[in-house]
Amino acid sequence: MEKDIEIYKRIGANVRLIRKKAGLTQKDLATKCIVDRSKISDIENGKEDFMFSTLLAIAKGLGVDVLDFFKPVEEPDSGIQKV
Repeated sequence: MEKDIEIYKRIGANVRLIRKKAGLTQKDLATKCIVDRSKISDIENGKEDFMFSTLLAIAKGLGVDVLDFFKPVEEPDSGIQKV
């Protein structure tokens, strides 16, 4: 169960990082991928148990491969691996 929580946190952190790099707000991303903004927020905060199709829609909205969400998260400023 703990591993499940960690993967949701990793995915959420990567969604947030990629979204911010793209210069998008949560609302912008939600509009692009036709997902509710609150769902984007919940996913980014590791709180949402989401369907894979939602993750695919977010990846498409961001123009990235869905596998990018599963990579270890590195904060660009610190170089410290977080999740």
